[in-house]
Amino acid sequence: MSSADPTERPGPTRPTRPAVPPGLVDCARELAEGRTTSSGLVAAALARIEASRGTLNAFRQLRTEAALAEAAEADRRLDAGERLPLLGVPVAVKDDTDVAGMPTYFGCDGVLPPAAADSEAVRRLRAAGAVVVGKTNSCELGQWAFTEGPAFGATRNPWSTAHTPGGSSGGSAAAVAAGLVPAALGSDGAGSIRIPAAWTHLVGIKPQRGRISVHPHSDAFQGLTVNGPLARTVADAALLLDAAAGPHPGDPHRPPAVDASAAARRDPGRLRIGLSLRPPLTLTRNAPHPEVVRAVTALAEALARLGHHVEEARPRYGLIGLSFVPRATAGIAELAALHPEPGLLDPRTRSALRTGTRLGGRVVRAARAREVRQHARIGAFFDTALGGPGYDVLLTPTTAAPPPRVGAFDHLSAWRTDLAMTSACPYAWPWNVLGWPGVNVPAGFTRDGLPLGAQLLGPSRSEALLVSLAAQLEADRRWYEHRPPPLGAPGGR
Repeated sequence: MSSADPTERPGPTRPTRPAVPPGLVDCARELAEGRTTSSGLVAAALARIEASRGTLNAFRQLRTEAALAEAAEADRRLDAGERLPLLGVPVAVKDDTDVAGMPTYFGCDGVLPPAAADSEAVRRLRAAGAVVVGKTNSCELGQWAFTEGPAFGATRNPWSTAHTPGGSSGGSAAAVAAGLVPAALGSDGAGSIRIPAAWTHLVGIKPQRGRISVHPHSDAFQGLTVNGPLARTVADAALLLDAAAGPHPGDPHRPPAVDASAAARRDPGRLRIGLSLRPPLTLTRNAPHPEVVRAVTALAEALARLGHHVEEARPRYGLIGLSFVPRATAGIAELAALHPEPGLLDPRTRSALRTGTRLGGRVVRAARAREVRQHARIGAFFDTALGGPGYDVLLTPTTAAPPPRVGAFDHLSAWRTDLAMTSACPYAWPWNVLGWPGVNVPAGFTRDGLPLGAQLLGPSRSEALLVSLAAQLEADRRWYEHRPPPLGAPGGR
C-alpha cells in the first residue's frame, strides 16, 4: 500500500482565514448555553449565502424574512428555558424537499406552485427547533453527478470554483463545505449525497431506506432514493440524522430507531473490513483514477493501524444493474410527467422520461422483485450464515475520479452523459438498489488539492456501526481541520 499521505494539502501557504463558522453541534451547544443567539447565527448565515451567490451559487431559494422571524422566536423560547436538539440552529434543505409556501423546483425551469405543507423531514427538523434558511440547488430531477442547469446556472465547488461539487445534492454540499450553513439535508438515489460529499470533503450519510421519511412521496424513485445529512463532522451529520429521522404515518418502510449521535461517541470495536477497489459491473469498465486508489488505500492503512483487520475483497454484485436502470428511469418519468411545462425540461430528461415510460409497469415490478435475491447474494458478504466471508464493513472509493470541471457535460447526449456518469461514479448506486446504509468519509486530496472520498458500506440497518467507525477515523485523520480557501483568495478561486 502507498505510503503517501493524501491529507497533506499541496501548494503555497494560504492567506489568513476568517473565523470558521461553528458546526451543527457547536451551534446547538452555544445557543443552549446562551453564548450566541439564533438571530445572530441566522443573519450571519444569510449574509454568507448572499455574498457567495456570484461564486458558489449554492441556493435556489431563500427564506430570509421567515427565517429571521423564526430565529427571533427561537431566541424567545431559549430565553424562556426551552431546550430542543436544534432550537435556533440554521440549516438548509435540498430543492427536492417540500417546504410550505415555496415551490419545489428540483432543478427544473418554469413556474411551479408552492408546496401546501412541509415534507415529513422538514416537519421533524422544525419540531427539533431548526431554522430552515433556504433550499439548495440540485440538477434536474437529481439525475446527474453535477449540479448545473439552465434554470439556475452552475453550482461550484468551494475548493475550486472551476470544478463541480458533484450532484445531485451539490448545492447542499457546496453550502456546508463553504461554511454557509453548519449542515444540510440532501437526498441519495444513486450516490447523490455520497458523491458530492466526496468531492467537497464532507461526511455524507445515506441512511437505511425509510430512516428519514421521503413523504409526500411514499417510495421515492421506486425505492432508490433516501434523504440524509451532509456535514463537516460525523457528530454534526449524526445530529442532523437524528433530528430528521422517523416515519410519516403512511410510509411503507419503518426501520427500528437508531441513535446516531450516541453511536458517534462509541468505539466500533475491532472489525473485519473488506477493501474493494474494483467497480461493480458497468458499461465502461474504466479503472479508478490512480489518485483515488492512492487515497483510499491510505485510508485502508489507517483503519489497519487502528486495529481493524483489512483485506482485499470482491463482493458478488451479480447483475444488479438490471434492477437499477428500470427503477431509476421510471422514477424520473413519474416526476417529469408532472411538470406543467415539459418543453422546458432538458432533452436528456425527456429521453429518460421516454425510457422510463417504456420500462415501467411489469419491468419495474420484476426489477423490484429481484431485491430479495440481491439482499441474499450481497448480504452473504457480511454473513457467514449465508455462506459468505462475514465482513463487518465494505470499504470502496466513493467515485472513480476527482471532481470534473464545470461544463464538462454540456451538450452531451443522454447516452453519452450516462456513460460519463457511469465512468466517474460507478461505486455508489448498488446500495440504493439494496436500500442499505453507507457513509462517505473524506479520503484526502489530489495533488492539485481536489477532495476525494471513500465509502463505508454495511448491511441492512447498520448505520450505528458505520457512524462509530467513521467517528473513529475522524478522530485519527482530523479531516475537519482542512477547509477550502476563502472566497477570492489568490490561487484559490
